[in-house]
Amino acid sequence: MGILSILIIIIAVLVLWFIIIYNKFIRLRTRSEEAWSDIDVQLKRRYDLIPNLVETVKGYAQHESSTLQKVTDARVQAMNAQGVEQKGQAENMLSGALKSLFAVSESYPDLKANQNFLELQRELTDTENKIQASRRFYNTNVRDLNIGVESFPNSIVAKMFHFAKKEFFELEEEAAREPVKVDF
Repeated sequence: MGILSILIIIIAVLVLWFIIIYNKFIRLRTRSEEAWSDIDVQLKRRYDLIPNLVETVKGYAQHESSTLQKVTDARVQAMNAQGVEQKGQAENMLSGALKSLFAVSESYPDLKANQNFLELQRELTDTENKIQASRRFYNTNVRDLNIGVESFPNSIVAKMFHFAKKEFFELEEEAAREPVKVDF
C-alpha cells in the first residue's frame, strides 16, 4: 500500500506540473499575441496619417512627386507585409521614405508653418513613440516565451503541445538609432 501511495503522489505531482507549465505557455503565447496586436494598432494609425501628410506636402511641393511616390509605395508595401520579419523590413523602408519626405519639407518654409502639417507631425511623432513602446513590450513577451520553449524541462511540454518560438520585431540598426525626425 505504501508504494502505491508514493506512485500516486508522484503521478499527481507530474500531472500538476504539466498543467502549470501548459498554462504558463498559454499565458505567454496570449501575451505575445496581445503585444503584436498593440503594434498592429499603432502601425495602422501610422498608415492612416501618411496619406494626409502626403496630401499636405503635395500642395506645397508639387515637383517632389518622386519622394511622395516613394512614401506612398512604402506605405502600401508595409500594409501588405506578412510576418514579423517582413513587417520589420517594410517598416524600415517606410521610415526611410518618411525621413526623405521630412528632409524635402525643410525646403518649404510655408509648409513648415502650415497648421495641418504641424499637427500631422505631432501625431506622427506620438505614433512613432507608441510603436517603439509596443515593440519593446512585444519583444519582452516573445523573449519570455522563447526562454520557456527552450528551457528544460519546460521544453518537453512545449514540444508535446507544439508551442514554438516567435520572432522578435526588430528594426535595422540605423533605424533604431535614428528615429523618424519630425521636429522643425
